[in-house]
Amino acid sequence: MADRRILIVEDEMVLRRIISDAVTHAGYDVATAEDGEQGLLLFEEFKPHLVVADIMMPRLDGLEMVRRMRLSAPDVQVLFLSARSSADDVVEGFHAGGNDYLRKPFSMNELLVRIEALLSRIKDNTPLDSTIKIGSYLFHSNEWILQHEDVRHKLSAREAAILTMLASNMGRVVSSSAILLELWGDDSYYNLRSLNVFISKLRGYLSLDPEIEISAIRGVGYKIGMIKR
Repeated sequence: MADRRILIVEDEMVLRRIISDAVTHAGYDVATAEDGEQGLLLFEEFKPHLVVADIMMPRLDGLEMVRRMRLSAPDVQVLFLSARSSADDVVEGFHAGGNDYLRKPFSMNELLVRIEALLSRIKDNTPLDSTIKIGSYLFHSNEWILQHEDVRHKLSAREAAILTMLASNMGRVVSSSAILLELWGDDSYYNLRSLNVFISKLRGYLSLDPEIEISAIRGVGYKIGMIKR
């Protein structure tokens, strides 16, 4: 992971140090900034793979900072941090260029899981074929069809969209917030319960292959992959 560079932009000194220590201990190269303007300068010098950014900061807020970063580095991964929790605030973060959103307060373990999930997307960003292999299944994502041997099951539009997001990140965690904001436009508790119902349905559809599972990472999201024995 030494080739994975992370820029942390956070105006709260104590929190900035705690995050920096945790991320450095996890094996990443880290640079820190205390406001948006300093973050922009370090971004050009450090060229990070991922930016962890607070939204409410002096001199230049995180939203505007990330918008400017996106002009020169459209593929950099961005994880926003904020004490603001309304759905509108979360949507604004994604519209500004965020890939994920973590509400304060949070645990360092959750932060590291989300960082790992975001960085894993960098490994292969080539377009996926419309047919995705999931264990002994074939998922024809353009047709919303999940096939097991000669049996073909037509998924609903939302089932297909959720499965596409999970299968496109095979073995990687996809945050519940990312799924909800992408497909529902709102990551409220009510919509989270709906997502859980869809996940249960997908688990049922995939039950013919005992080697495949959709696992829940508590408080973070879901991932689909092979069961480790």
